Amino acid sequence: MLKFLGRGSAFSDEHNSAYFVAGDDLVLLDCSMTSFMKLCNKNLAPYDRVYLLVTHTHGDHVSGIGLFIDLLEFSVKTPITVVAPSKEVEADIFYYLTRLEGCSSEWYDLTTADELDKEWFVKAVPTTHSDELAGRCFGYILKVDNHNVVYTGDTNTMLPFEKYLDNDTYLYMEISAYKSPVHLYCHDMTAKVREYTDKGVHVYLMHMDDEKRIAQVMKDTGAEMAPLDPGGTGMEDNGRMLRGIFDITNSLYKDMCMNDSKDHALLFSYLTELSKTIVNADRASFWKWDKRKGEIWTMSATGVDKIVIPDSTGLVGKALRLKRTVITNDPYNDPDFNKEIDIKTGYTTKSVLVLPVADINGDFIGALQLINKNNDYGFDDETDPKKLSLAALMCGIALESETFLEESHHDRLTGLKNRMGFYYDFGGKYKNYLIPDSGKTMSVFICDIDKFKRVNDTYGHNAGDDVLRFVSELVESSCSETDSVYRWGGEEFVMVMRDTDLERAVKKAEEIRVKLMDTDIEADGNTLRCTLSFGCSLFNPAKTIEENISAADEKLYTAKETGRNKVCS
Repeated sequence: MLKFLGRGSAFSDEHNSAYFVAGDDLVLLDCSMTSFMKLCNKNLAPYDRVYLLVTHTHGDHVSGIGLFIDLLEFSVKTPITVVAPSKEVEADIFYYLTRLEGCSSEWYDLTTADELDKEWFVKAVPTTHSDELAGRCFGYILKVDNHNVVYTGDTNTMLPFEKYLDNDTYLYMEISAYKSPVHLYCHDMTAKVREYTDKGVHVYLMHMDDEKRIAQVMKDTGAEMAPLDPGGTGMEDNGRMLRGIFDITNSLYKDMCMNDSKDHALLFSYLTELSKTIVNADRASFWKWDKRKGEIWTMSATGVDKIVIPDSTGLVGKALRLKRTVITNDPYNDPDFNKEIDIKTGYTTKSVLVLPVADINGDFIGALQLINKNNDYGFDDETDPKKLSLAALMCGIALESETFLEESHHDRLTGLKNRMGFYYDFGGKYKNYLIPDSGKTMSVFICDIDKFKRVNDTYGHNAGDDVLRFVSELVESSCSETDSVYRWGGEEFVMVMRDTDLERAVKKAEEIRVKLMDTDIEADGNTLRCTLSFGCSLFNPAKTIEENISAADEKLYTAKETGRNKVCS
């Protein structure tokens, strides 16, 4: 839809002017001096041509045209076609431009609406405004993003436009806070605007002289303010955003330098909050791509709990598959958008931006997702990804570091955490259980596959690997939310059970022992049976970690020496 470089009247700081992109072309509606200043800061080089549609020749609508033509000719080298709504206005524009020193007629094409043949253009609609501009004031009917658009320009009546107002039409209408014969007075138009919105017209207000007063009068009509261009943010808003960014990065620096919890979730939490602040979005989430499992899941998310979904679904999955940024400002009509979370939570998603992130080798490993940009039109496909690029890069580096750390803590054969992961967890989730007299209870068992060497010697190491994988999956499947299992080395496994006394630990070990003893194992084409021996002990926080493991290991030795396939404690 249309985005506005300014939506004010002649009495405002930023004069009314709008634009939209049609394929490789940029289409402008009027070009005031304030709009020209903003166009100077835009990248206009990618466009094949600029079309400038003029509504009438009042100074606050056309004062920037001459300078804009100069800019395109000397700086950007992009051709421009100036479109007048009628032959009379064409003559006025030609007179105006030819008397501007340094604006040669060779630098632009001048045509009329009747001669314009573009799929986005429907017609120019004559309207009434001031006596001085009688017969020279027009609005436009356009086709933008497959929607009918009515742009009134300056007018004192809606009668010429009403026959074009159907369901799902986008109406951009001028409105004034002050009563005069040349503009639409807000108090007089409330009933009309409510009538338009009730029949499904999207009404956006422009050419406003007092936005605050107009917003108050129009608050219950269903109309909205015309959406401002992302580059139109005021210095005050930019300052507020920068202060927010600095606050977050300062907190990130302090917390990460002083953080002794070894919890990398804090880092991702700060980065998602930073991303949300940078683009002024309502929610942000950071996703990890587990290619082995074919899943993507949130490492950090604002407003929701952890989410795990198949990587073949959703907009995050789409961005990773396509290896590019994905933006939708109409998600409920996007076939890749997953509505289930909104249905479950009652949240309404209006706009989504997904930026995939890569590791140092350029392989995509995750994605940064932003939801609901706090404006009327959603995310901008040019400016918002640029703003997020540094945060996305930081997320990629952090995720790669996290992945390396995680892989170093896991055994490749079984997928269980290894001895390094075991000690890492004692610096994190088990830390409070190391405090004497804390009142917390924790038990440990260590188990060993009986006569495992015989499996390797008889059936080969591939069969031995299959047995190790099978046993590890069986032991891990018995873990509750407070239990964790580790491959201690060779054919030995350790389970740590928080908030579990010795009796319950022995019972769990016995259940695992019996289940394995009675289960066939398919190992490299052979069907085998194996048994486990266990040594259990209650964790003593007055002793070191090694001393506690030795206590369980002594009981395991007893089980092995007294016949195997048993639990000793």
